[in-house]
Amino acid sequence: MDNEIGAHRRVMLRGVGVYPFTDADELIDFADRRKGILVAINAEKILNAKPRLTDIVNSNIGYCDGDGAVMAMRQKGARAEKIAGCELWLKIIARHCSDRTFYIIGATPEVNAATVAKLRVDYPGIKIVGSRDGYLRTPQERAALIDDVASKRPDFVFVAMGSPTQEFLMAEMLERHNAVYQGLGGSFDVYTGKVKRAPKWWLDHNMEFAYRLIRQPKRIKRNFKYIKYAWWLLTRQF
Repeated sequence: MDNEIGAHRRVMLRGVGVYPFTDADELIDFADRRKGILVAINAEKILNAKPRLTDIVNSNIGYCDGDGAVMAMRQKGARAEKIAGCELWLKIIARHCSDRTFYIIGATPEVNAATVAKLRVDYPGIKIVGSRDGYLRTPQERAALIDDVASKRPDFVFVAMGSPTQEFLMAEMLERHNAVYQGLGGSFDVYTGKVKRAPKWWLDHNMEFAYRLIRQPKRIKRNFKYIKYAWWLLTRQF
């Protein structure tokens, strides 16, 4: 993908390319024209950027899905807003449920089935051409999934398997079938009510990370690394 398409110029954040979209509609318009993998970029992805994942991001469509990424973008003079991936996929479906096809991958068999069932209720007429859980136990199962996606040729493929596993799988699928792919982490769990997302007040005040920390104290070690990211922001190292 070129660094610039139309009015969009990709911004490099310590080697990770991110497009400065200002809202979900702008991103969806862009993806409709370009196709490829939508990769949610936050502080953790920038901190943990490894060559293989970075190559995937920089060949596709990275967007800000974290306040840390937004702050870094603004330091570089880019007008960008946070676009929550767990909301983006539903906005894509709302726009295209009547005229495009979808493939749903990820989570446990039970959550995957519940996701498909809930989508059919929430979006009557949605065209889901395939689905399966995210537990690919053998190379043969992985190959069969990729073959199925390639044969059914969905317009959108949503993959909820966690990063970077989902990005690696989407890159393989993209080689066989050109579509819009989006990695969703635990979004199917949230959508089906298995996991509760932070209440609106926490989201509105950019405090979702704090809410998750309170709910899951064991995440404290995982959050130590953000001190390094805060230092980069403070010393303008982006």
